[in-house]
Amino acid sequence: MAKAIKKIHRIEVNEQEKRKKDLREVEDALIDNKEAILQSLQVLHHMHERGILSVLNGLLGQGDRVLNILVKAADKPENTNAIKNLLLMVGTLGMINVQQLEPFLLKVDAGIARVAKHANTEEKTSYFDLVGALKDPEINRAVTLLLNFLKGMGQDTEEFERNTDGASPAQQQKYGETLE
Repeated sequence: MAKAIKKIHRIEVNEQEKRKKDLREVEDALIDNKEAILQSLQVLHHMHERGILSVLNGLLGQGDRVLNILVKAADKPENTNAIKNLLLMVGTLGMINVQQLEPFLLKVDAGIARVAKHANTEEKTSYFDLVGALKDPEINRAVTLLLNFLKGMGQDTEEFERNTDGASPAQQQKYGETLE
């Protein structure tokens, strides 16, 4: 029968061997991530050339003061509202179907170009000229487009609206019912 082990002798790794092992690990990691490291160095070089690293160094050196100034600036009601409005606008932009908007924007651009071309005219338009202009197919198309746009603007969109919290009215109503 085997004897019980009463003393455990740990193998001690000297400092030099540990350092060699650590250097080998770092070297392997550098080789494995060569492309990423080279690209990171390029980014750092460009940041240095443009003075961005100096600015960042200064900001980090004065971190508490800079953070204090930013918090005070963000705490002002007008800045808080600006941030909320910006987030609301970004959310609204995300809802716009650009493919549907493109033809409309091209027509607006053409209209602006035509206005710029005839901006300094002294020509007067009478009521009869307006009625007669409706016979022009381009004007008739534009008036029809404008009327459809106005009809869409008058459409009830309450179900799609969101408040600054990001909740739709239906979600707000459900939340209100759960609180009662």
